[in-house]
Amino acid sequence: MTDSSIPYPGQPATADGSTMVAWVETHIGEAACGYPITSSTSMGQAFEVSVAAGKTNLWGTPLAFFEPESEHSAASACEGYAAAGGRVTTFTSGQGLVLMKEVLYTIAGKRLPAVFHIGARALTSHSLNVHAGHDDVAAVLDCGWGILMARNAQESADFALITRRVAEDTHTPFMSVQDGFLTTHTVEDVFMPEPEFMKEYVGDPRGKLKNLMDPTKGYMSGVVQNQDSYMKGKIAQRAFYSLLEPALAESFTEFSKQTGRDYGLLDCHRCEDADYVFVGMGSMMETAEATVDWMRENTDMKVGCLSVLSWRPFPGPQLAKLLSGKKAVTVVERLDIPAAQSNPLAAEIKAALFDALSAAPGYEKASGPMPTVWECSGGLGSRDIRPGDIKALFAHLEKGEPGPAGRFCSLGIKHATAIPMADDPDVRPEGAFSMRGHSVGGFGSVTTNKVIATLVADMFDQKVQAYPKYGSEKKGLPTTYYLTVAPEHIRTHCELHKVDFVPLNDVHAFKNGNPTFGLVEGGTLFMQSPLDDAESVWLSIPEKHRKIIQERKIRLYWLDMVQVAREVASSPDLIVRMQGIVLLGVFLKVTPFAERSGFSNDAVLEGVEKSLRKYFGRRGEKVVAENLECVRRGMAEAREVPQEVIESETTLSV
Repeated sequence: MTDSSIPYPGQPATADGSTMVAWVETHIGEAACGYPITSSTSMGQAFEVSVAAGKTNLWGTPLAFFEPESEHSAASACEGYAAAGGRVTTFTSGQGLVLMKEVLYTIAGKRLPAVFHIGARALTSHSLNVHAGHDDVAAVLDCGWGILMARNAQESADFALITRRVAEDTHTPFMSVQDGFLTTHTVEDVFMPEPEFMKEYVGDPRGKLKNLMDPTKGYMSGVVQNQDSYMKGKIAQRAFYSLLEPALAESFTEFSKQTGRDYGLLDCHRCEDADYVFVGMGSMMETAEATVDWMRENTDMKVGCLSVLSWRPFPGPQLAKLLSGKKAVTVVERLDIPAAQSNPLAAEIKAALFDALSAAPGYEKASGPMPTVWECSGGLGSRDIRPGDIKALFAHLEKGEPGPAGRFCSLGIKHATAIPMADDPDVRPEGAFSMRGHSVGGFGSVTTNKVIATLVADMFDQKVQAYPKYGSEKKGLPTTYYLTVAPEHIRTHCELHKVDFVPLNDVHAFKNGNPTFGLVEGGTLFMQSPLDDAESVWLSIPEKHRKIIQERKIRLYWLDMVQVAREVASSPDLIVRMQGIVLLGVFLKVTPFAERSGFSNDAVLEGVEKSLRKYFGRRGEKVVAENLECVRRGMAEAREVPQEVIESETTLSV
């Protein structure tokens, strides 16, 4: 139920972090200057689609998109646009952000209130990785920009608005950061900010921004300043940075008043009476919150977690006050700088605790002993940070014994510094339903997963979370995709090790992976197969997996989705992708959601058509109709292998 006292609660929807950023920027922005780079490309694509469609922003200004020859040039174009009094953005990640670094300093030095959206990604070092890491943001940490770190798709949109307002109020550029893939590509239930609210909250750029290129007004920029004046100008900039915290506080307060969503520089979860605290940034912190809640209910440990939402300005006094008196804290970061005294976030925290001990100006003198600070690297390159990792880390804090690297440790790998996981609790919400699909890049399965998430959220009034897992070589190689459905918000941002349904789009899934892993007793397995009879389908499964299916009483379905797509698709290039859409029909048939709803098949298909139109409507009615037919046939033609075939002793040994 919506609180009627909240003017702008948002429009309920399902979207990933990239879509949420594009929604905001295409309403409040004027231009984007971008160069494509994974995992931020989808943000720029969405903005460019709006430009191509001739859309205007909330004040009637036509949107513009510029694609120069590199990220460095994109940042330079943003600098010029902002200097001319325009509201501008870009979207980048990883090496792209680092390539911009030279320009980042000059944008800050000229006090240009640009906002850049970052899909934080591991930097290429010993190898290429296109997935989540925070070392790209850390590499530009001290260029003079404000930096907010989102934990989910909702915060990606909200922080896009907050950073824009604060940037323009303080003449300070900002980065709004979300984890690459783990947030940029994860579809969740969200509230999309209303256009009316965005217009009111951010304000007309024409009334706020100054054109420093106006030829009628004298202005010098980029001049040479030698020994006599450079330092004066540099130190004078501190006056602008002193405005940041008050401006953020005011913007957070107003945002909460209008939307009901509360933010601060920090977000403390069950820290008040905690002995041990997990500190970090980004999507891992929702997993940490869920794990903390589980441990509070199932163990005697008093644990909490502290999300750092503002990396710049860094909230040292507030953080020191919250951590004062704790026994130990662990600072978990998606990076590793082994030659440094500490990794960047841990270094800031240690400095804040020392300032509190010495009663530095702005700090409350510590009322009790300061906690032991442990440092940890985890989640690099989107490697899982699991509830079991967090639980093991808390146990390590309680034990308090230094390891081979002193008070540094790592998570989720086999290494001398690693904290081994004893068990991995299921911290999904009560009543959660999860799916893990095995497919091949280019089959359209990732899009199908998004469509399924949208449909389930819209029709069955459930919360959803859908995301893919694949490498940079995606097309033609194995792809895994995940979906969780639950009555409340889903906070676990990691691979699913307990699933109710496993669809196999990939006929080689039994050879390339372990599709029965984590499939619960009484769960459902669906496989793509051209075979005609149930016994042949059963015998096509390797014996070890047949044993698991028998032991766990798993229901088994099959269908030749390729043939269905071949018969329906009017264009050969759509056949491969449409086979993935057939799976939506299978999903509706074998999962409980349609039956629980009490909807007729016609009502379900009506909802399906609405979701398909959202994703494929721009491609024309024919494409929508063909996709709908694929869904209809998936629902009607998927067949179950009878239990007597599965339970037959003779078929097991063949």
